[in-house]
Amino acid sequence: MRIAVDAMGGDKAPQVVVEGAVMAAREFGYDIVLVGDNEKIQRELFKRGSRGLRNISVCHATEVIGMDEPAALSVRRKKNSSINVGAMLLKDGKADAFMSAGNTGAVVCAVTLRMGLLEGAYRPGIAIIYPTLKDLCVLIDAGANIDPKPEHLLQYAIMGDALQRYILKKRQVKVGLLSVGEEATKGTDFIKETHRLLNASTLKFVGNVEGGDIYTGDYDVVVCDGFVGNVVLKVSESLAQTLAIFLKRKLKQGLMTRIGALLSLPAFRSLKKEIDYSEYGGAPLLGVNGACIIGHGSSSAKAIKNAIREAGEFVSHQINQRIVDAIKSTH
Repeated sequence: MRIAVDAMGGDKAPQVVVEGAVMAAREFGYDIVLVGDNEKIQRELFKRGSRGLRNISVCHATEVIGMDEPAALSVRRKKNSSINVGAMLLKDGKADAFMSAGNTGAVVCAVTLRMGLLEGAYRPGIAIIYPTLKDLCVLIDAGANIDPKPEHLLQYAIMGDALQRYILKKRQVKVGLLSVGEEATKGTDFIKETHRLLNASTLKFVGNVEGGDIYTGDYDVVVCDGFVGNVVLKVSESLAQTLAIFLKRKLKQGLMTRIGALLSLPAFRSLKKEIDYSEYGGAPLLGVNGACIIGHGSSSAKAIKNAIREAGEFVSHQINQRIVDAIKSTH
């Protein structure tokens, strides 16, 4: 298994990316190709004591697409960027998967441009795996397609179903459609038509999902357009960070609360691990004719390591072929 990793992608690149890649190389045994500035990468590899690792190599790329740069324009102009070079390694068969925590729009654009879409797929979608009160859930799309058609959301449901079945090992996958009410009559015409398509499909569609039900665990796949999905993702991340700050403030307000905090430390650590996004790796870009995992811009080394693991699992479980077969069966 050979996985190309964008060493220059992310807020703390290349330091945390190289650290995470070294951890992945040691733990999973994948052949990892770090894409980016050779001098900077080699410096970080030396710091991580990777001299004995034979399954890490470097592919030099002279340019970097910044997090705030326009996606399509940057992909066209910066041909030798780490994102473009990584996508080309995937296209040329020199890598089985590509992972990047860089500019999300640029990654989607570059991989879609180089690899094309899966047979029968209309649009790519970003799938987020997150914890709920009961189990892990998949939300799709989280930002790849902000102006979809109802049939695109039907395919997203099919893609999310495949991810749940073959990566998360869920036998009965319940699909919900994010809307403003549980009733089929609620929502825009777009949502109503999507509801009709999902209801007529062979998927286990259980109806509309309201915002307050996203984390209950009553659904295994939540489908929405990329605009709404990205807002849900960013609000959820912000809320988690804000609650953590509120909790720290309260626990410092008195002697008794400090003692209680010390006694509750194991529970707090367990909770932190359960809701920590780094435990779940990155977000698969589904619908493209190749394996691509998109990491969070602020990914830690642990998150990078788990995103690389996820890339390997995506390939070994043949998720793309599963999606193609599922799409074909709906036509």
